[in-house]
Amino acid sequence: MSEKEPQNPNPSSQGPLSGYTIVDLTSVVLGPYCTQLLGDLGADVIKIETPDGDIMRHAGPHVNKGMGPIYLTINRNKRSMTLDLRTSGAKQILSKLIKRADGLIHNIRAGGMRRLGFDYESVQAINPEIVYCHAVGFGSDGHYAERQAYDDLVQAVSGASFMIPMQDGTTEPRYFPGLIADKTTGLHAAYAMVAAFLHKERTGKGQFVEVPMMECMVSFTMAENLYGHTFVPPRPPIAYARSINPMRKPYKTRDDYIALMPYSDDNWYQFFKLGGREHLMEDERYSTYAARTINITDLYKEAEVIALERTTNEWMDVLAKVNVPCMRVHTLDSVLNDPQLRETGFLEEREHPTEGRYLAMNNPISFSQSKTSIERDPPSLGENNHEVLAELGFDDAEIEKLKNDKVFG
Repeated sequence: MSEKEPQNPNPSSQGPLSGYTIVDLTSVVLGPYCTQLLGDLGADVIKIETPDGDIMRHAGPHVNKGMGPIYLTINRNKRSMTLDLRTSGAKQILSKLIKRADGLIHNIRAGGMRRLGFDYESVQAINPEIVYCHAVGFGSDGHYAERQAYDDLVQAVSGASFMIPMQDGTTEPRYFPGLIADKTTGLHAAYAMVAAFLHKERTGKGQFVEVPMMECMVSFTMAENLYGHTFVPPRPPIAYARSINPMRKPYKTRDDYIALMPYSDDNWYQFFKLGGREHLMEDERYSTYAARTINITDLYKEAEVIALERTTNEWMDVLAKVNVPCMRVHTLDSVLNDPQLRETGFLEEREHPTEGRYLAMNNPISFSQSKTSIERDPPSLGENNHEVLAELGFDDAEIEKLKNDKVFG
């Protein structure tokens, strides 16, 4: 085996992270969501999978085995490599990848990484300048350190599962119908790694970065809902009164629904006027922002009645003319046909090399000087084994021997 100079596997990439290499040992949703964002920004993300593959490969309908829809949605702009890290050959390969990488991220429990020999201290010995990100369930200095964590568990322990009951007056906690803890933490992990790369650029030093799900989710949930408990001693209530009000909802129109968000005094006056009720602005309950906040339930009840007087399209037209914020209400199906998403190029129909036509959601962020783009469609399991090994200096005979040694499973 000979050492070769590393090459940029995405020479056409112009993203702000172009030239960075990230070893991705994550699976499920949190980590893959994070590393897809980094790949969209131009990083070369090498996704290391077990021989069975990321479990999300196997969820939902599929054309070919191991290429399920959730996997396809959060694993573009990556290269897939299978390694059985129980073998010495696989550990040797991972060590070589680490030596050339700028970052590594995983969501394996710390004890598991120690047993594999790839805890931070071991990885730092291989590459002292690496940014090592560990996405954990709970901060390592806390009571729950080393406990397993999944989206449902973190929604529960963060207080988020009582948000819906606070609004609808029920008593039993419920999960949000979406993996909000995973994706929120994935966003935190992405900006954390970018910040650590910036620090490395300035100082030449890598570092260990810990991203805990519970703490990230509490930060996200309580940003507005700490509310009166911001003060010490706390002042009631907890939770932002407007956001948990049961009348805060889309309103029925003559033919459908509409989301209404009059905000300023003039917004409310214009909305009341269009509903033939401009006198309501003279009501002391609604005449100021502070009064409307206190009387939010009655205010929203008035809005509910007024909304019924026109169709959704009529409201969209007349409210836009007087600059009152509003928007039509989509279903998960209908939003895919919204002209905004098509005209901006956010939604893109692509041809996958093995899966045929599929719908991709492009990165929502745009840069004037460094673009984000889809350079690689989501890879099949182990698709890039040979390619990556060749970049590391392995010749065909050595790669064949590794196969025979079951390094790839």
